[in-house]
Amino acid sequence: MKLPILYSFRRCPYAMRARLALKYAGIQLELREIDLNNPPAALLALSDSATVPVLHLPDGNVIDESWEIVQWAVRQNDPDLWLGKDEQYLIESDMLVETNDYSFKQDLDHYKYADRYPEQAMEHYRQQGEEFLQELEDRLNETRFLLAETISIADIGIFPFVRQFAMVDQQWFDQAPYPKLQKWLSCFIDSDGNETHFFSSVMNKYDIWKQGDSGVHL
Repeated sequence: MKLPILYSFRRCPYAMRARLALKYAGIQLELREIDLNNPPAALLALSDSATVPVLHLPDGNVIDESWEIVQWAVRQNDPDLWLGKDEQYLIESDMLVETNDYSFKQDLDHYKYADRYPEQAMEHYRQQGEEFLQELEDRLNETRFLLAETISIADIGIFPFVRQFAMVDQQWFDQAPYPKLQKWLSCFIDSDGNETHFFSSVMNKYDIWKQGDSGVHL
């Protein structure tokens, strides 16, 4: 095993954040796209979570939490100081990502799959999620990105989830009262030659990996 192996699923926001950080850090790896409904034995042997992302390092260590993968990758190589000088952005990023991964992700799931949660209307779940959107909008009224005028790991950790929230009802999101958040999101999705240009490169489609196959070398 010469390269790290990343088990991933293209549309999963957790896997997305991991791929973004690994791409940014220039980490060469073998990517194995999996079927979440039928995870391979190789993945199950590495992680009890049976989900993605999972990063298997050449030294045998396994990282099966996406936010930990982000931090590991950026610590290997951080040319644009996503962690900030002396990792000054880490604590605040941790707090934002904790809110994102728990309360906002729950609101996102209820909103996206509202038919599974008939206790409330879809609009109710959207309004719950808007509390976090407003917090992000307030931050973006102060700086171009969430913690500073340049990208930090907080942006990478949260962007895929806001993208998913927006896609539930794109027409609503585009006219919602979050102009700075809309601009911030577009900066990643519609980037062309700026510092966020690598998003499209981590969204390439690959065949599902099968036991015994070679993964995609990136």
